[in-house]
Amino acid sequence: MTQPTLAVFTKNRVNPAYDAARLAADRAAAAAGARTVHYVPQTPDDVAQQKALVVEALALKPDGVLFNPTDDAAMAEDVARIAAAGIPVATFINRVPGDILTFVGSDDVKVGHTIAEALIAGLGGKGKIVALDGTPSARTARDRTVGLKQALASHPGVELVGARVGYLQRAPARAAMAELLAAHPEIDGVWTANDVMAFGALDALDEAGRRATVVGINGLPEAIAHIERGTMLASVDFSAFNIAAVAAAAMLRHLDGRPVPAEIMVPAELIDRTNCSRWKVPFEERPIPAWDDFVR
Repeated sequence: MTQPTLAVFTKNRVNPAYDAARLAADRAAAAAGARTVHYVPQTPDDVAQQKALVVEALALKPDGVLFNPTDDAAMAEDVARIAAAGIPVATFINRVPGDILTFVGSDDVKVGHTIAEALIAGLGGKGKIVALDGTPSARTARDRTVGLKQALASHPGVELVGARVGYLQRAPARAAMAELLAAHPEIDGVWTANDVMAFGALDALDEAGRRATVVGINGLPEAIAHIERGTMLASVDFSAFNIAAVAAAAMLRHLDGRPVPAEIMVPAELIDRTNCSRWKVPFEERPIPAWDDFVR
């Protein structure tokens, strides 16, 4: 085969996790002699724009598509169009129903549960907390909230007094947290469905002159710095970098005629002050994960 082309769809350019995913896809493809073309909505998470980008990608006729949907239900018909054109699709981070080569991600229910348990332990098993949920159209966000609720069911001393949708972005999360602070004079902890929303929660807490224990998900460099300083308690290494690299490797293996599992789950480890130094390496300097690290 001549140099394969992979079309890579991500949701936005405002979440550093997707910057890491694009970088990983680029590096994994380049290492195998392939090239990537990126398709990112100008407006973050915009369904209509992602649909238009699918049309653009179909005109390019790539050899394979790596797809992270803006909305798993709304984009199912578009993924079906790609597959109907004879182009294999690997979905990553968020699932999409349909004719998919493979899905690469992490167990988001477990991720949400893990970080909730860390928050509850940090509060000594009692107190009032609030939640900043992710975009309802994102399967990752919905599943992480399920994990939070499972953890709360086992800890009656912790009360969820309020929740808002922060859309997995910093500015909306800051506004949502400001609303929660205005509505609740006592907030001991803040559970957020990703690190970027945790940063927005910290912004709102600073503006209000209040303190609370905050946790996030993704293990972003800014989160690691907050954990080291003690301004965040913990995060979870839901690694968009590793996930995208493995998705690219899976697609390239398929194009090379080698078998690929229908699902590849990447472990997500809790990050706190006891181990956070391991995540201080910039994404540009991190090694691309080996296939055998995640696929047996």
